[in-house]
Amino acid sequence: MSNQSNQTRIAIVVGSTRPERLGETVARWVYERAVEGGGAEYELVDARDFDLPAVTEVPAAVETYAEPATRVWAEKVASFDGFVFVTAEYNHGVPGALKTAIDVIYKEWGHKAAGFVGYGVDGGVRAVEQLRQVMGNIRIADVSVALGLSLFTDFVDLTTFQPAARHESMLKLLLADLLPWASALRGVRATP
Repeated sequence: MSNQSNQTRIAIVVGSTRPERLGETVARWVYERAVEGGGAEYELVDARDFDLPAVTEVPAAVETYAEPATRVWAEKVASFDGFVFVTAEYNHGVPGALKTAIDVIYKEWGHKAAGFVGYGVDGGVRAVEQLRQVMGNIRIADVSVALGLSLFTDFVDLTTFQPAARHESMLKLLLADLLPWASALRGVRATP
C-alpha cells in the first residue's frame, strides 16, 4: 500500500525495542514538535509493535515476504513518504531491532527521504553514520542535518529526557530539509 493522499506522510520510527529504552520518549518529543510545525502528516511508528522476524525471510530484494509480521511492516512502511529514525547507539552501532526492521523489507523503502535523531553517550553519532550508509543501499535520500542527544547533557540521571533548548531549532532544520525531499521523491516513485 502506498500513500494515495496529497499530504506528505512522515513516520517517526522508534528504533530500540529494549524494555528500559529511552527512544520512545525521544520519539514522542520529535513527534510533538513535528506536529506543531506542520507541513506533513506525522505518525509514531514503533518497531516493538511489529514483532519482526530475525533472519527468517528470504532476501528482502526478492519481495516475497513469508511472515505475516513482515507483510504488515511492509505495508506500514510503504504508506510513508519519509522517515525520522530515532536511534540509540548500542556498542558504537545501530540497535539490532532497527537494523532488522530495515533489512527485512526492501522495495517499500525506495525513493523516500530520511532524517536522524540519535542518542547515546556521544549523541548517537556512530549509529547515525551507519544508518546513512544503509540508506544509500535501500534508495533513501538522507538529509545532512541530524540531531544528536547526549545521555549526559540531555537526560537527567541518564534516564529522564530534558533536551537542551538548542535541539528544538536543530529539529526544525532537520524537518525543513526532510519535507521537500519526501515530497519531491513521490514523483520519482510515480514514474514507471
